[in-house]
Amino acid sequence: MMPPGSDAAPAGQPPSERVNVLIVDDQPDKLLSLEAALASLGENIVLAKSGRDALRRLLEHDFAVILLDVNMPDMDGFETAALIRQHRRCTHTPIIFVTAFGDDMHTAQGYSLGAVDYILSPIVPDILRTKVRVFVDLFRKTQEIERHAEARVNLAREQAARAAAEDSNRQLNFLSEASAAMTRHLSTDATIAEINRVAVPFLADFSAIALLDEQHQLGKCDAAWATPVGNLSSTRDELWQRLPAQLRGSIKEAIDNSQARLGRAGFVRQITISAADITGDQGIGGNPLHVFAILPLSARGRTIGALVLASNSLETTTAVGHFRLVEDFANRASIAIDNARLYENVREHDRRKDHFLAMLGHELRNPLAPIRNAVEILRCSAQVPGTTTDTGSIQAREMIERQVAHMTRLIDDLLDVSRIASGKIQLRRERCDLTKIVKDTLEDYRSVVEQSGLQLTLELPQQSLWIQGDRTRMSQIVGNLIHNAHKFTDEGGQVLVRLLPETDGRSALLTIRDSGIGMDRETLSSVFDAFSQADRSLERSRGGLGLGLALVKGLVELHGGAVCVSSEGLGRGTEFRVQLFLDQSVVASQQSAPRATTKGKSCRILIIEDNLDGAESMRLLLRHLGHEVKVAHTGPSGLAVATEWSPEVVLCDIGLPGGMDGYAVARALREETHLDGLLLIALTGYGRDDDQRRAKEAGFDQHMTKPVDFAVLQRTLTSFSHLCQR
Repeated sequence: MMPPGSDAAPAGQPPSERVNVLIVDDQPDKLLSLEAALASLGENIVLAKSGRDALRRLLEHDFAVILLDVNMPDMDGFETAALIRQHRRCTHTPIIFVTAFGDDMHTAQGYSLGAVDYILSPIVPDILRTKVRVFVDLFRKTQEIERHAEARVNLAREQAARAAAEDSNRQLNFLSEASAAMTRHLSTDATIAEINRVAVPFLADFSAIALLDEQHQLGKCDAAWATPVGNLSSTRDELWQRLPAQLRGSIKEAIDNSQARLGRAGFVRQITISAADITGDQGIGGNPLHVFAILPLSARGRTIGALVLASNSLETTTAVGHFRLVEDFANRASIAIDNARLYENVREHDRRKDHFLAMLGHELRNPLAPIRNAVEILRCSAQVPGTTTDTGSIQAREMIERQVAHMTRLIDDLLDVSRIASGKIQLRRERCDLTKIVKDTLEDYRSVVEQSGLQLTLELPQQSLWIQGDRTRMSQIVGNLIHNAHKFTDEGGQVLVRLLPETDGRSALLTIRDSGIGMDRETLSSVFDAFSQADRSLERSRGGLGLGLALVKGLVELHGGAVCVSSEGLGRGTEFRVQLFLDQSVVASQQSAPRATTKGKSCRILIIEDNLDGAESMRLLLRHLGHEVKVAHTGPSGLAVATEWSPEVVLCDIGLPGGMDGYAVARALREETHLDGLLLIALTGYGRDDDQRRAKEAGFDQHMTKPVDFAVLQRTLTSFSHLCQR
């Protein structure tokens, strides 16, 4: 029970289930009697002493029914009822007028204001409770219905939200898997095929991609579609010409305008594709596919093609959300195709660069071969007993020899740096003694360094320091650093080469320090960059291409080591430090057998070389050593000489004219049964790892790069001299 101005209520219904009943009367005794009559209902009884008080209560609560006295001062029951009905919240709240007057005029007026009943005084409590209970029960049922309706609405919203979330999650999973699939391949054709395969059947029953070529013409087209039995088929050959003319025109228009054409706009709905259009087989039937999207594929600000999607039914593909997914898919496809094209362009440029460098090396090495051969001929002639050679001739010969070696080194550095940068250099790892490598390499350079007026000091550990590395490349590292110190140190300077194990016993530290021109901070920051040079003066007295140290860094890192440089400034010298990890495995110590230096037997040697000077100089040099030599300048003529003369050794160039290169010559020679045991050596200007691999596969026993170190060739001939049956 609630007294006027109070929200208290008697016990009965649980507080959460009670409903509100409003009693409006200006006489306190009547309020109390009405309240007492309704107390047994167990609901919240709210009392109002005036119409204004009632309106205030209505703003605060919802009421199941209102008991309203007609005769009240200031604002009677009819005025109060009229104002109540104007309030949207109370438009349908039942009003029971309580009055002592029961004439027809008052009754009509009350019903016109929305009253549901009249109760005449004096009030019969049972009748009052019965009538109020009806409206209370009705209010409670209405509330229950509203709660159920709200619950159903909330459930529907929750289900819709869950469905939307699940659909969004499916779309995100699809896009994630599609992105991964699109980037799985590096070729354009494979990427396009993968995009179409991913699109069907999640996005559509048919997917096609038409690409623009370099002349901005459409022609290449790839498609995938779902067959009636659920399989996925694809086609590419001449597909563009088989597409309906209307579809080809729409694709061109979408590309030219860089604007997507979607089914919801209405102008794609009339375009259909048949199975015969796709396959070219007119005997194939089946329902037509409806094109619902044509989207231009754009990347980096330019259009590269278009994506076409079609479905068996437009009903499932015209939703706005589906179009957004399609547009997102097309954007990702554009990026994937563009990346594949970029990769192919890089590969093509890389292939052209490799081809150019191979040709450059070949063309630069070929002229050096006869020059080095001529120097060897002059050296051998000077060693003939009874021959006198003036000092000037000796100096000229040594000068030519040094310049040929310098030119050869520049060519090798240029090609090696390129191979390291492209990751195409391979190390021939073996367990080797770093102490011996440093010692032997320094001895190779000692005469040159000391002839320049430099003091060369070597500090080595007593024990061997074993590493897993490429012996030749390690010698190249040490040699390049010594060469750099020699080049940038003036006469009277010092060069120190020190090799020591680190205190942890896991690595070795090679230090090469000179007292030369030193480096400033700018030079130190770029000293290992390719083509970086400390000597930038116009006279360029130091020479070089700026590749030696870049090559050192690349080779050291390929061995898992590190190299650094320091200098206290210009004129204060430079120090390079190379750290390499030691091989911790225990291997039984082995003494190297002394290399045989005896002269081998005379052999029949065939030279196949198109460079006349190179062939003739090699012939003179080999004849001087006592070998019997014949020369051929083409592959076919070389085969003819070999078949007739049966040489024991063949020195063959690779880049031969006449349609038969050195590889073909080698394969043909290996098929000649009477030439079993033939020693086949490739003498070529092509020196890449791939060239060496191809030479081995063709049947060559050795691969030597021009200009050939004649001492190496002579040792090879000596070691195989048992093949010569003289």
